[in-house]
Amino acid sequence: MRVYKPTYKGKSGENIEVKKHWLELRDHRGIVRRFAGFTDETQTKKLGEKIEKLIVHRINNEPPDRKLAEWIANISKQLRNQLVRIGILTPDRANIGKVISENIEDYRQSLIAKGRSQQHIDETITIIKRTVKGCGFNYWTDISAVKVEAYLKQLRENKKDEQGISYRRSNAFLTALKSFAYWMVQEDRASESPIRHLKCLNVKLDQRHQRRGLGPDEIRLLLETTKAQPESFGMSGYERALLYRLAAETGLRRNELRTLTIGAFDFAGHTVSVKAEHTKNHKDAVLPLRADTAADLKQFFTGKLPNANAFGGTRQILTRNTSAMIQEDLEAAGIAHKDEAGRYIDFHSLRHTTGTLLAAAGVHPRTAQNLLRHSDIRLTMGIYTHVLNGGESQAVESLPDLSQPSRQSQKARATGTDGKNLAGNLAFCPSQVNNSVQSSAEANRNGDINKPFLSISEGVKTSNRQSCYPAR
Repeated sequence: MRVYKPTYKGKSGENIEVKKHWLELRDHRGIVRRFAGFTDETQTKKLGEKIEKLIVHRINNEPPDRKLAEWIANISKQLRNQLVRIGILTPDRANIGKVISENIEDYRQSLIAKGRSQQHIDETITIIKRTVKGCGFNYWTDISAVKVEAYLKQLRENKKDEQGISYRRSNAFLTALKSFAYWMVQEDRASESPIRHLKCLNVKLDQRHQRRGLGPDEIRLLLETTKAQPESFGMSGYERALLYRLAAETGLRRNELRTLTIGAFDFAGHTVSVKAEHTKNHKDAVLPLRADTAADLKQFFTGKLPNANAFGGTRQILTRNTSAMIQEDLEAAGIAHKDEAGRYIDFHSLRHTTGTLLAAAGVHPRTAQNLLRHSDIRLTMGIYTHVLNGGESQAVESLPDLSQPSRQSQKARATGTDGKNLAGNLAFCPSQVNNSVQSSAEANRNGDINKPFLSISEGVKTSNRQSCYPAR
């Protein structure tokens, strides 16, 4: 490395020395490079030492250490671009030197460009920032899987909250951070994700809240009662009942219903369409409607413009606090918000209701999966297909009566072909045979299904044969 001050010819032909010092050194490919330094020679030498360290890391194909990453974050954009242009800094090395908050903001812009909903973007960025701050990460090189695990464990055991965050919430934190890390790798801002190996927790081990679906009678009662209720959350009772009915029959989520416009309904074809930007799987969805529901919706929407929101009443858009809204109507209908098993009902329970009613109607699981738009049928079978109240008892009662004799046995008894040595048996103990046959015949005439008609030989077998023989 050489530190020097270049000179240039003045108007009079004299040599004039520039104010700034310059650096001259060889890069990782042996090419001589020159960099503008500072007016102070000592600062210029320190700059050269930093660049030399970068060159060593580049030769060894190693990421910059923490101190070097902090230095990269604080250098001028012009110098950083120069280092990237000549290859001393690769694009990923340049970006990990940026303060991590800058990369997070770039990630936000990427989510916006992909058409994610504003609510999803805000929640994701908030979670990432909270995790980064809680772990004390300032630069990409600070990110440590051990620290992330320790921070999430601390949130789950938070002393301020009796239980801390749930496993499901903890998984949401980890998923958001892993998505950000994956984006960094995809954008060539990082060579690999330091948290790629972290796994989500098994939520079945920490099920604090379980939703349940409404049974047919319960949903009918809710709709009937809600129709007669006064305006709430800007919506009349009839509009809320129509909303609940649509949600229970289609399985549409709150945000999907919130973004529906009048033009999304095809009343002739009995369908409703949801744009990809508003669905959870980011795919367009066209769902069938019951004919009577389509007719009621058409009448309700009469006079509204196609681009107007379908629901919302005087607020012109459906409230985000739909759980509080439906809780009011459940209370008015006398339906408990939480049952004895601790399962509760909120607005999303209407989607659970869809799966439950489809199962009760005997719809094939694959069809139910398509209607609910699940990527995995296990979601359909395990999460949304609930057993209706009293369904277990009804199912058991519908089983065949196993106390009845088999067809083969009945046929044999009717023809008498199952008797064995009938004459000999009668000779030994006729009175007991007659008594057994008589009691069986009486049971059969009385319709006692628990005492099927016995054949003669069975009557002999069931008698106490010792009474027919002398003691030996």
